[in-house]
Amino acid sequence: MSRYLTTTQIKDSNGKRKSSTTIISAPAPTSKDIYIQLTSPERLDLLAYKFYGDASLWWIIAAANGLGKGTLFTPEERRLRIPPKEGMQDFINLVNKER
Repeated sequence: MSRYLTTTQIKDSNGKRKSSTTIISAPAPTSKDIYIQLTSPERLDLLAYKFYGDASLWWIIAAANGLGKGTLFTPEERRLRIPPKEGMQDFINLVNKER
């Protein structure tokens, strides 16, 4: 799964291709979400590996909880929502298409 799979490709002033900025909003809560209560700071990449089997999907948990702005660590004593991995690529594609 990639948040860049359907991102628009642009060329800079030197003609070099790059991806445009990709910001994915928080996925809407569903009945399949998992909620966890933290008692100490946790790393988003390690949580993504635990729940999705892929540490690079940390941004899904960050987006769903308004985290990840400059750090991969979560605050302690926080309840986190873990969205399901299933259907996430469809959500990303829809967000990129609507830009």
